[in-house]
Amino acid sequence: FAQNWWHIGVMYRRGGRNAFPFLLFLGGESMAIKIERVEAGSEAEALGLLPGDELLTVDQNELNDTLDYDFYTDSKSFHLKARVADGIREWDVQRAERGPFGCDFSTYLGDQKHSCSNHCMFCFIDQLPPGMRESLYFKDDDERLSFLFGNYITMTNMQDHEIDRIIKMHISPINISVHTTNPQLRVRMLANKRGGEVLKYLPRLVEGGIAVNCQLVLCRGINDGDELRRTLADLLELTPMVQSIAAVPCGITDYRQNLFKQTPYDAASSAEVIDIMEEFGDECKRRHGKRIIYPSDEWYLKAGRRIPPTEFYEDFDQLENGVGMMRLFEDEFMAELDKPHRVYGTKQLDVVTGTMAAPLIQRMMAELHRQYPMIEVTVHPIQNKFFGGNVGVAGLVTATDIINQCEGKLTSGTLGVPAVMLREEKDTFLDDVTVAQLAQRMGVKVEVLPTSGGEEAKALLRSGLHISRRRKGGTT
Repeated sequence: FAQNWWHIGVMYRRGGRNAFPFLLFLGGESMAIKIERVEAGSEAEALGLLPGDELLTVDQNELNDTLDYDFYTDSKSFHLKARVADGIREWDVQRAERGPFGCDFSTYLGDQKHSCSNHCMFCFIDQLPPGMRESLYFKDDDERLSFLFGNYITMTNMQDHEIDRIIKMHISPINISVHTTNPQLRVRMLANKRGGEVLKYLPRLVEGGIAVNCQLVLCRGINDGDELRRTLADLLELTPMVQSIAAVPCGITDYRQNLFKQTPYDAASSAEVIDIMEEFGDECKRRHGKRIIYPSDEWYLKAGRRIPPTEFYEDFDQLENGVGMMRLFEDEFMAELDKPHRVYGTKQLDVVTGTMAAPLIQRMMAELHRQYPMIEVTVHPIQNKFFGGNVGVAGLVTATDIINQCEGKLTSGTLGVPAVMLREEKDTFLDDVTVAQLAQRMGVKVEVLPTSGGEEAKALLRSGLHISRRRKGGTT
């Protein structure tokens, strides 16, 4: 949660329900999935299936969730078994072409999300203050969400037969929260006795041809230093099928009562992490021609070091973990400024951001104003008092802090809010305040800014034909 939301505004979502070749799922006890709706004119309707009927198997493969359903019914022919009102029925389905079969279910999973069985010493959800949206307090560790939303899983909910199924169906890639390859330390960090034994699944997945993305949440003095070197050395032997590894610092809020004592990283300890990560990344580059191992941007900000150049991040494989997001945002923003635009009249805007991203956003807005003097953007860095002084990421800024720190200080009638501060529907902040409520309280129009640098530049510029603007060294 914290690691996926720290960034300045570029959030990439993966796949969708019908992207079946790469589906991930969690098995468990055999179960049926109940149909909620049958699409009119579909093959499911033609068979006589109705809402309330339960799908049991396809080609003798048990259906645990809708991901199983999507995978196994995407065929020109299959044998379907279902429980209907008058008992068990079976059909040999013959179809002209592959595609959706026509059943919809109550959730995109077909059942409930599977909750986390760990009690990690760094868990961010355990540190949430009261009064937020109820859904934010749910801790998942569900492989299906790994595919659908890019979530990382610890594998402690998994059994051997689920690994076998992933390899058999070549479901790839899979995102894994490793944290450490020291079995005893992993048990301690996850507070789960299976935390160490499930590490055996990593080489099995790799040997089975499954690509893996790894996440390391580092806790100062716990799994960094020599333990980090051990983890990276172990994972290095699984490359290149371990195709990316990102390290992020443990998020720390002011709501850690009765939790494991965490010491925030400072400049020196952050620099040590960077040096180790870059050392192993250089070795991956030598072996495979690709870096694979990356520190998140937050390490560089904490250490007071410059964000690496674009080529360092190669394919930006770990954007979800805040790896290279600041570099990509700046690249996209500047690339859009290099295109021709027409701006009518003058434009004034206030924007808010987190304290970590503030220097970059301020620099970008200054360059925008230099090239287009008719556009003035005032940047308001928001200190995250809602979570505490150690949280500086834009994705965790709340409306409460925006109101408390910006009321009476805006320079325009429009307030720009990065979309990353809002839930997916782009209407509500983490503290359950809506965009409309913020606008009413502040007495301004609230404009939700796009997440990518290029799209944000377009929103500020109103893309169109070229007019004169100032460039370095002269005017054009």
